[in-house]
Amino acid sequence: MTGLSELKKSYAEWQEHCKHVQSLTDLSSLVNETPSQKDKRIRRLQKDYAAFCEYYFPHFLTLRDKTTGEVIRTVHNAPFHNSAALKVKNTPNLKAVFKWPRGHAKSTHFDIFLPLWLMFQPKRLINVMVVVGKSEESAIGLLSDIQAELEFNQRIIADFGEQKAVGNWQEGQFVTQSDVAFFARGRGQSPRGLRYKEARPDYIVIDDLDDDELCRNEKRVHDLTDWVKEALFGALDVGRGRFIMVGNLISKNSVLANIAATKGVYVSEIKAVDKDGEPIWKEKWSKEEAEEAAAFMGYRSWQKEMMHNPIKDGTIFRYEWIRYKKVLPLHKYEMLVCYTDPSFKSTTANDYKASRLWGKIGNELHMIDCYVRQDTVSGMVRWLYNLYESLPENVSVRFFMEANFMQDIILDEFTTEGNLRGYQLPILPDKRKKPEKIQRIEAISPLWERGFVFYNEALKDSSDMQVGIEQTLSLERGSRVHDDAPDADEGAIWYLQRNTRQESFKPMFGSRPTSKNIW
Repeated sequence: MTGLSELKKSYAEWQEHCKHVQSLTDLSSLVNETPSQKDKRIRRLQKDYAAFCEYYFPHFLTLRDKTTGEVIRTVHNAPFHNSAALKVKNTPNLKAVFKWPRGHAKSTHFDIFLPLWLMFQPKRLINVMVVVGKSEESAIGLLSDIQAELEFNQRIIADFGEQKAVGNWQEGQFVTQSDVAFFARGRGQSPRGLRYKEARPDYIVIDDLDDDELCRNEKRVHDLTDWVKEALFGALDVGRGRFIMVGNLISKNSVLANIAATKGVYVSEIKAVDKDGEPIWKEKWSKEEAEEAAAFMGYRSWQKEMMHNPIKDGTIFRYEWIRYKKVLPLHKYEMLVCYTDPSFKSTTANDYKASRLWGKIGNELHMIDCYVRQDTVSGMVRWLYNLYESLPENVSVRFFMEANFMQDIILDEFTTEGNLRGYQLPILPDKRKKPEKIQRIEAISPLWERGFVFYNEALKDSSDMQVGIEQTLSLERGSRVHDDAPDADEGAIWYLQRNTRQESFKPMFGSRPTSKNIW
């Protein structure tokens, strides 16, 4: 239970927030309008969601320096914000999941901007709103934001009149002077009989209901899904109204995933970046900022929080099997193989390309160098040529690529790069008749478990190394996670483990450039 001192603290913080809202929606900086001009502007804002947000909520859409208060930049709505608003407005009886990444203003739009836009339409479209959080405290906190806007936003008051409420967000409910009611509920809390006067809820928003602990318990997820579909959905008037769930997909075993998979539910899925790494909300952040965030978060966290691709520990490899060691000078290895999986398919341009250099000495297998990136074919080819040119003169590495991928377009890239460098890379096709991928990778996993596999400790913190390890640990049957790195590992290890070397070897055209001697 929340203590009295905490309640006082949260209320004091809310009052400060209200002062902030009041000061930043001051009308003094706006041009004076005639009554006719004012009516025309209001009608325009009621139709234009983006303009509505920018006019009434500049404090949300303006990034300010925390010390000086000076404006750094204005953040505009993204197209997906505006299209979502139109979908909600134009669909009176809506069942929807808005699956958006962290930091993409889900709560801001669906808990504040959108309900107020619906409330202040020429014909009001919302009468009773219920905001549902993972706890009652979190739901009440969400309710506090909308009450602050209704009571202290000077622009709303100037255009639509005093909205002073009866009740308080701390009590979990309040009602405006125009008889619009707002309620807060925590997950699992009974919403039965929820109404204001004769009106039942007509706008229910479920905000970030899932968490990691919940998603680890399949029965709890099942029971909570039933609660959403039965008790919570039943709070509407026989399904009439807007029933909305927002969040990011943190687990495939989640309430969000279950509701999104339900027949008749509209699903909006927005990923943080597109296939080229460009931010979907480019009005907020740059490609460089997104790349920095992804690098800091790591592959698994980025996929989970920003790309709706939750990756749990797989069932084939374990974290404790990952071992690092200082690699040997290359001439000391009995055999060296670099295997490439370009994952080149026209329909999956965002797939990873993987090249893995492995060495064998005795019973040990060393992963010496690696490339695991969402890159162009030419970028991958350049990496392979650079690797080749870094090899000492007395070292031989056998290069392989799956035969199915050695198509004209990929060979053209090798030829083009080779013409620039004056020689062609001696890469061989892997023509094995192979069993299915997971079966092949499972077959070599005991090498990790028994301690025969080591990764280059000098590359431990590199992005290529970490992405490859994440892919390896996440691998399991039925999974749709990227598996290019472990697939390339299997290819290299298969050749290293053979008792005899292949007799055929494609000769190099021209002489190898002088080694850079980094090994």
